[in-house]
Amino acid sequence: MLFTDIEGSSKAVRTIGADRWVSVLERHDDIIREALTRHSGFEVRTEGDSFFAVFASPGAAVAAAAMMQRRLSETDWPSDAPMRVRMGLHTGEVRTGAGGVDYAGFEISRAARIAAAGYGGQVLVSDTTESLVRDGLGPGLTLRDDLGS
Repeated sequence: MLFTDIEGSSKAVRTIGADRWVSVLERHDDIIREALTRHSGFEVRTEGDSFFAVFASPGAAVAAAAMMQRRLSETDWPSDAPMRVRMGLHTGEVRTGAGGVDYAGFEISRAARIAAAGYGGQVLVSDTTESLVRDGLGPGLTLRDDLGS
């Protein structure tokens, strides 16, 4: 499970105005969705500037998050609205919710809390996810034990 959230988005909206923010948010959404598509992720839902997505494997989730962060950092954003996105990954058992289109369970809350603990530009992973991806990280990816800033 992947949760994302733009750091400081409320301040950015106030700074650049709602009209300009719409185009900034659309570009952000395009980057997130492109990585989801490339790595077979499924967009469960969005809320404001946050995404909740699921993947068939933790490795695909890590690869997607890495692609998202790289593309976000390479994009030319307005100087008065920097785009810094915090992300959290967790692997766990969930069940389908009402209508079979959403997910339910404690592990979803855990994944959301992991994302909320990060800073923009970071991808935090749970111990469970870390243990499943440690030996198969792609080129240029490393795991660190500190949160940094």
